[in-house]
Amino acid sequence: MEKLSRDKLFSLEQYSQERDEFRKKVIAHKKNRRVPLGPNATLYFEDILTMQYQVQEMLRIEKIFEAKDIEEELAAYNPLIPDGTNFKATFMIEYPEVDDRKLALEKMIGIEDKVWVQVDGFEHVWAIADEDLERENAEKTSAVHFLRFELNPAMIRGLKEGAKLNMGIDHDAYRHLLEPVPENIRSSLLKDLD
Repeated sequence: MEKLSRDKLFSLEQYSQERDEFRKKVIAHKKNRRVPLGPNATLYFEDILTMQYQVQEMLRIEKIFEAKDIEEELAAYNPLIPDGTNFKATFMIEYPEVDDRKLALEKMIGIEDKVWVQVDGFEHVWAIADEDLERENAEKTSAVHFLRFELNPAMIRGLKEGAKLNMGIDHDAYRHLLEPVPENIRSSLLKDLD
């Protein structure tokens, strides 16, 4: 799958001019890549467009324009773009009240390994979590994790032939099943696969 490179990015000046329209485009795109799993957990599926937005915003905020520094940003964000055989997502545990969130995160240690996707007719594909760095400790898990769901060729073929896509979390402190994923999201995620 395609990755970001410097020639695919707006310069700071161009981005300043294009930002409002580009932002609208990304917000509309993200609506088809957001999957709530119950009231307190959400998967935000990433792709080249969502990562371009993240990089462009970082470059803008940090006023980064040197080639070496741009390459460092690309090296940090490109691994979050799907590779053609997987889905990649930011997993967020969301509680509006700080105390509720703190208590929940203490009970949810290991939840990032209990998130799954399933192509109808196949076994669950469990998340491979936080490949960049460890995000939990002995006291609590993090509210943000980066997940990869690696699909085999038969699963990909099944999805392309119309199989339903299901998702869920199976952790003692938090369980939720979404069966099936809405068609607009399923269609968007199909574009992540070769």
